[in-house]
Amino acid sequence: MNTKKKFSFRKAIKYISVSLVSLVVLWVASHQIMVLFEKNKYEATGQLVEVGGNSLHVHVEGEGPNTIILLPGLGTSAPVLDFEPLMNELSKSNRVVVVEPFGYGWSEKTEKDRTVENMVEEVRTALKEASIEGPYILMPHSIGGIYSMYYANTYPEEVEAIVGIDPTLPAAVDYFDVPVPTMPGFLRAVAPSGIARIVIAGNEEDFLPLAAEGTYSTENLELTKTLTVWNGYNKNIIMEPNEISNNIAKTINMSFPADIPVMIFTPKEEKTNPAGKSTITFYKEQLENVEKNKIVPLEGHHYLHWTNAEEMSKHVGEFISGS
Repeated sequence: MNTKKKFSFRKAIKYISVSLVSLVVLWVASHQIMVLFEKNKYEATGQLVEVGGNSLHVHVEGEGPNTIILLPGLGTSAPVLDFEPLMNELSKSNRVVVVEPFGYGWSEKTEKDRTVENMVEEVRTALKEASIEGPYILMPHSIGGIYSMYYANTYPEEVEAIVGIDPTLPAAVDYFDVPVPTMPGFLRAVAPSGIARIVIAGNEEDFLPLAAEGTYSTENLELTKTLTVWNGYNKNIIMEPNEISNNIAKTINMSFPADIPVMIFTPKEEKTNPAGKSTITFYKEQLENVEKNKIVPLEGHHYLHWTNAEEMSKHVGEFISGS
């Protein structure tokens, strides 16, 4: 009697385990089919160019005497969609370009390390393949600041100016005595497993821009959720923060070239640490050697372009025109 009960219990556990595994496999397969369907339905908004054997997405808006290259922050799953309000304003009088890095937006993924050298060379190659000639006004958000610092020091003849959106610069870690962020490797299973789809469905507001209603279209927001499902925590987005320490080590002794104009947008709500240091004091120190520089505090948070696109575009126009 006891033997039969023990056997029945083991049998039940086995059936339950097999059923759970089957459900997981079925869900992952269904998710991958949905991704294929979505990628056929939502084609890239710009041009796909080959860089190192894989495709990078280059999106262009507007025409004008200046070419502005928008560089996204770490983990921004859909840069073209994220920058849309800012692109709409800047493109009224400039050619505006977004190069989506590998693992972002409609770009493919790569096995190459996310070193500052690779990141910059991939942008340069994509621009060349898309027949977009310089010199460029680099407009980096967040981590893009490190890449822009390297770009301006390595290829100064290609850079007309730099306009940072609360950019991360190599010296920030030492200045504020803060740790470098990293991401655990197991998170790269989030996108291919379909976990991202479940999480976003239950917490979609956490993955969308914090902007006034109407700033982003309904179509844009729905597409942002879809591309976040595709890209959330993929291998390249995981590789990038884990390379930050090495990238900082390579650029820590760099400063902005004195003859390249630099303007930085930063959140207005300023907090000073016990040592009397703040984001403003940091940026002022970083721009001391730059002949033409400007710091513009704006209301908002780290993603200033979500809420200040029109004002930022106005400041950019005035700065690059010399007024």
